Amino acid sequence: MRGKTNLKFKERAILLRKEGKTYSEISKELGGISKSTLSEWCRKIQLSSLQKIRIQKMSDFHLKKIRLIAVESNHQKRLHYLNKIKQRVSHLGEQMKNDNVTKIALAMPYLGEGAKNRHGALLFGNSDPKIIALFLRGLRQSFPVDERKFRVTVQCRADQDIENLENFWFNVTKIPRSQFRKPQIDPRTKGKPKPSYKGFAV
Repeated sequence: MRGKTNLKFKERAILLRKEGKTYSEISKELGGISKSTLSEWCRKIQLSSLQKIRIQKMSDFHLKKIRLIAVESNHQKRLHYLNKIKQRVSHLGEQMKNDNVTKIALAMPYLGEGAKNRHGALLFGNSDPKIIALFLRGLRQSFPVDERKFRVTVQCRADQDIENLENFWFNVTKIPRSQFRKPQIDPRTKGKPKPSYKGFAV
């Protein structure tokens, strides 16, 4: 009985293939028969040029659909991963009210992104506004800083709106525009716009 059933499926699969159906379409119609089995059953079938073109288009469409599903799945997995991290560290904000903890927290990004110039001035730069804001908040909270000595240099790409960038970093740093130095523009980026990039504040 099983052999007769397989023969029936094979005959139906061959008929559908001769109509120019893809293996995915045939498998779906016949209840999930594997593509390797369908390939073996239909390997001697000669397809017309139009059928080959249709099958190729359908295969490309199916592959594109699978890729989109995979991208969305990976995106959701990453969101879930980031949310779990946020939940684990949500209590650390309270620890930043302790000046000693804040000083240690400031030391970490400074070791990676900070420096001193030859005059002994402390330098810290980053393209992430949240990192800049967090560093300044900790600095203001834990040290008796003279904010009149703060200086900001915006490093950016060519063809960007300098006025808008400086306004952006003013809102992030709360440092007066009068204490902004001349921006440093990278000429190598001319003609290569990157609209979402907000430059690098030092």
